[in-house]
Amino acid sequence: MRCLAALRPFNDGSEMAQILEQSRALGAFSERSAVAGSPRTMALIEFAPLNVPLHRRLQTAAVLFWVLLPTLANATWMLMLWFPWTRPLILGYVAVYMLFDHAAENGGRKVDWFRRLPMWRWFCDYFPVSLIKTTDLDPNKSYVFGYHPHGILGLGAVINFATEANDISKVLKGINLRVMTFAMNFTCPFFRELILALGMVSVSRRSCDNILSKGPGNGILIVVGGAAEALNAFPKTYDLVIKKRFGFVKVALRHGASLVPVFSFGENDIWGQVPNPKGSLLRKVQNAVKRVVRISPPLVYGRGVFQYSFGLMPFRRPIVTIIGTPIDCPKIDDPTDEQVREYHQKYLDGLQRIYDEHKDTYAPDRIKELTFE
Repeated sequence: MRCLAALRPFNDGSEMAQILEQSRALGAFSERSAVAGSPRTMALIEFAPLNVPLHRRLQTAAVLFWVLLPTLANATWMLMLWFPWTRPLILGYVAVYMLFDHAAENGGRKVDWFRRLPMWRWFCDYFPVSLIKTTDLDPNKSYVFGYHPHGILGLGAVINFATEANDISKVLKGINLRVMTFAMNFTCPFFRELILALGMVSVSRRSCDNILSKGPGNGILIVVGGAAEALNAFPKTYDLVIKKRFGFVKVALRHGASLVPVFSFGENDIWGQVPNPKGSLLRKVQNAVKRVVRISPPLVYGRGVFQYSFGLMPFRRPIVTIIGTPIDCPKIDDPTDEQVREYHQKYLDGLQRIYDEHKDTYAPDRIKELTFE
């Protein structure tokens, strides 16, 4: 199976479109026809060849590391808790460091060399992921980026904005951007240190205010659809949960920050998901679990590490992330509902514009159009 060339950020879509067309011709986009679980791939186990190039093995290893990272982190601290000679260390870490360290609420602590490690480029090139900026952003302003769709794990957001795999510090020169994530992620020992090193922070209101109050040149990226949208993440579709999501607009208005819509074509394509139509028993159970633990449990499937037929590894399918045009917001300490709805609609229009302008290039095989719910 041939691979795609490593991608860099593009300022226009022509070169990326050519690469996407080549990938479809080579069969990389369809990942052995597994989008819908074809009879051929479901009936037989198709193993990866033994002569897979080293760079593709490294790409797979990088993705596997990220997918398993929360499990590995939890297993590590549990083992340390089990053994008497390491128990004081983990208890001290949890009792002192985790309880009194508020970095996740105060802007995080990026570690630049960690964000530039080669494994993030391998991670990026596995799919591959590319980043397109449609206009320059003024570093003398502050920004609230909205990322869509959530997908299963929001990997496009992590790769493009939390690492330097696609040179985000050059693409958004002069803007200190933090990727925001669910606060529960910072309760897992060791895992929290890694995501803090990537510059990720809690998505709480306090965290948003602390970052944006630092003034111009600062920005936050929020995956607006959250856990609810993960349950809509099916290949070749884009059903966004956003109609009642007003919080990120209020944050932008309170700080006079510009709203920036960001859309990732292909984010929903990298895993399949067991159908869960609204009203079905499965969807009701998933929603009940989400209400209790605030994490959605989509039933996903992908490929394996050494075979292409089944597993939990994502498929090798391109993700193209497009940064839209900023929407300037006035600074309003206590915005009214009418003002919030006005800028929320402007944001939806900007998001729709990105989709309409690029859908035929990056989602030509879509089975339905973009929807807001």
